[in-house]
Amino acid sequence: MSILIKKTSSRITRSWWITLAVILLVGTVSTALFAASENHTQSADEVVDAAKLTPFERLVESTGLFAISQGFVELVGGDPLPIPEFKVREPKAVEHEESLLPSGVGKVIMIGIGLLLIWLAIKKGYEPLLLLPIGFGGILANVPIEDIAGPNGFLGIVFNFGISNGLFPLLIFMGVGAMTDFGPLIANPKTALLGAAAQFGIFATLLGAVALGFDMREAASIGIIGGADGPTSIYVTSRMAVHLLGAVAVAAYSYMALVPIIQPPIMKLLTTKEERAIKMEQLRPVSKTEKIVFPLVVLGLCILLLPSATPLIGCLCFGNLVREAGVVERLSKTLQNELINIVTILLGLTVGSKLSADKFLALGTLKILVLGCAAFSLGTAGGVLLAKLMNLLSKKKINPLIGAAGVSAVPMAARVVNTVGLESNRGNFLLMHAMGPNVAGVIGSAVAAGVLLSLID
Repeated sequence: MSILIKKTSSRITRSWWITLAVILLVGTVSTALFAASENHTQSADEVVDAAKLTPFERLVESTGLFAISQGFVELVGGDPLPIPEFKVREPKAVEHEESLLPSGVGKVIMIGIGLLLIWLAIKKGYEPLLLLPIGFGGILANVPIEDIAGPNGFLGIVFNFGISNGLFPLLIFMGVGAMTDFGPLIANPKTALLGAAAQFGIFATLLGAVALGFDMREAASIGIIGGADGPTSIYVTSRMAVHLLGAVAVAAYSYMALVPIIQPPIMKLLTTKEERAIKMEQLRPVSKTEKIVFPLVVLGLCILLLPSATPLIGCLCFGNLVREAGVVERLSKTLQNELINIVTILLGLTVGSKLSADKFLALGTLKILVLGCAAFSLGTAGGVLLAKLMNLLSKKKINPLIGAAGVSAVPMAARVVNTVGLESNRGNFLLMHAMGPNVAGVIGSAVAAGVLLSLID
């Protein structure tokens, strides 16, 4: 056992251990200082209303470290601080927004948009697994009289079963975890910073949405589109602004599918041809032990620091552990194939069902589409710009294109990075290097979602 531990310690890079130590140290110290604050004199029986806490207090008291520390305080006979109750709020009552066009004309236009999405999927190959069912669902949603997407229609029934309650996103995350190789991230841990930088679009767009008149919960649901992560967008919106769920889901999945169109111009605008031609060193081999330990460490950190992100991160880590364990091949194949394929079909059709003319052709929806595009573009730019900054501070150059893969559209963004890199240097294969920030972006978007849920929900 000791030999195994020594081998594992020598293989896992020093950066991971330093990062883990810093996170735990900062989390523990901040929690201890907060718990010792003279301003918190409530009795153990007092219930704390999370809505009355400051953002810092909400963030600290929402950590697992805080809850665990109070358990130890009680164990040694002290007077523990009360744990705040973070309850899911009632959905906001909103008036139905009138369509910009008459119903009949709007339905014809939306059927045309559905056919366009199908054409892009088949003819251009733009993420057919997403665009084809979304486009077909959009056509069904605009069939006159039948109301297929209504509460009693089959698409409405599926929507209420798996989308409105956030179930499908969690199942998708299990499948994504089972299909994801975290090896490139483990081999080059500094690329995790690029995944974090790409979440800049989320918080920048949140401020923009507030400026346009959306409340904080609506703005957070719109901002999360910037992570280019459809399941996370649905999960957050179902918790915070369920009345925006249709528009947010359509925007998130549409921009995920249109990564090959949206990202290349931004990448080329922010980089020179010489930068795009930079060749990176081959990644080091990653051991099986490291790959097994990684999801457990990520889950442990999430439990201690951000329990609100645990549903998403937990499903992702479970799927990845099933993949890397090597002892449950049947489960791994089921997650990678049958489960995620079935959920993708149902999710795509139901997301498409929100393309009905009466709901989609409204001013509020168009605002969300514009803000979502801005969020995604800012996220792409944030990753590229941080990569350029890292080149100024590091001796080992990295191709700034891989920063664009920090959005969590896996593996679409990594493929686009590889394609753009090959245009500048036919021998420059960036796919595996781009997968590091790409999978970091998956974790990053889930963490951003957890932060928003802790601070705002």
